[in-house]
Amino acid sequence: MNILWKLFLIGLSITALSIYSVQQGFLDVTDVTNRLFPLGKRYLQVFPKQSIGSFPSKNRSSCSCNGFGVLAQNVQVGELKDLQRRRTEEYQKYQLRMGTKMDSLILAQANSPLQYPTQGFEVPPLTKRVIPGLALHAQRRKLYKVSLSVKSGVLSVEDVLDGQQVDGQGQSELSISSSSLTQLNDLLSRVTYTSTIYRVKTKDLVHFSFEDYEAIFSIVIKRPSVPVLYDPGTDINSQVTITTKTFLRYEELNVLINSIRQLYPKIKIIVADDSLTPEKVTGSNVEHYIMPPAQGWFAGRNLAVSQVTTKYFLWVDDDYIFNNNTRIERFVEIMEKVPELDVVGGAVEKNLFHFRFQYEEGDEEEGGCLRCFHGKSHQSVPGFKSCFFVDGVVNYFLARTDAVRRVGFDPFLKRVGHTEFFVDGLGDLLIASCKGLVVGHQKKRKQGKYRKFRFPGRSDGKNKLAHMYFRNYLKCMKY
Repeated sequence: MNILWKLFLIGLSITALSIYSVQQGFLDVTDVTNRLFPLGKRYLQVFPKQSIGSFPSKNRSSCSCNGFGVLAQNVQVGELKDLQRRRTEEYQKYQLRMGTKMDSLILAQANSPLQYPTQGFEVPPLTKRVIPGLALHAQRRKLYKVSLSVKSGVLSVEDVLDGQQVDGQGQSELSISSSSLTQLNDLLSRVTYTSTIYRVKTKDLVHFSFEDYEAIFSIVIKRPSVPVLYDPGTDINSQVTITTKTFLRYEELNVLINSIRQLYPKIKIIVADDSLTPEKVTGSNVEHYIMPPAQGWFAGRNLAVSQVTTKYFLWVDDDYIFNNNTRIERFVEIMEKVPELDVVGGAVEKNLFHFRFQYEEGDEEEGGCLRCFHGKSHQSVPGFKSCFFVDGVVNYFLARTDAVRRVGFDPFLKRVGHTEFFVDGLGDLLIASCKGLVVGHQKKRKQGKYRKFRFPGRSDGKNKLAHMYFRNYLKCMKY
């Protein structure tokens, strides 16, 4: 069979496979060609492949604020320009600290002859490690030459013998040449990366090239973390602490404590109290922490959670009341069976309050857009038909102590705040809302001075939105 006849048959095959590939959703004829000739192109001329490179991981554009509250409108006009400058500077520092600038989208070339680790390779800072899996798979050449380069470290080949062609030892750019593919791969198996910049968690990108092929992969530079574990003990008293915050509502608080003791006589209760004139709170295994007057809702939450020594804590408001349907064990059962969960919310009487966020990061100059959908969820929790993944729950929830401490409660929010904790935890906390986990609510009593603090004026709301404009880098928001 002569060469022209071979080319004709190949052309027919490509045409037929191209039509099939379009029907099946393949990308283009280049993809089809790669499927026909995975190791080399004997008869077709193939143009050299260019480096695909790395790209920003997020194509960020301005998000729409149509129907949303624009947060900058809550900032005093004379202060806005300087606030925006500080906000931008802090956001850039946040990106560096959290490593978001290193989160690049890396695309792999089709049929690349380069072999390399795609994930899982970690190096402690200022430490040398062999890069696993480096190799070249290519057809016969007179000379094989590969190059590697990095930015935050240096590269070397261990145990190089006389006559072996390795250039750039101990530098950021390294090249290896050999007339033998076996010898080249032997040298690649001994390539080391040494981190030269001390950070506890960052990344470096390795550019690995051969002829017109280039691969890019990441190396995670990270100090190993020491585990922090909580001994769950043998019963509910060693697993869970009940926490609450009180302010001018001692009558309600005492009703709550008495109802807890009916069902859980020995469980620890922690009370954070910023009342104007503190009163004594008594009871077995009750820890009462008195704060400066009127320090606020989230400051009290921080204080209460900071004193928890158990794996979990159950958050309750001081005007709740335990009843026969209040079973903490059910919360723990769910959390133990789904260890990825950080927070599980229940219902206050018939109020199964939960919500889902829609968050767009927006462009880097203006900030993001956040919308809250009440009563919406993401999907059901596997194995629990009555539980659904959400982004926020009611003020009755069981939480992993260490997870909530990592997020914390913003003490700027003194009077009104709940959703804001879940805004701070978005992307860090895995949250579920479950039916059947019920606590009661006491009948309302005369509120007196409490009402003045509980329902502040409009200025408090404006200050909160202006605060979130800076703190959460939001352009607009809709609850």
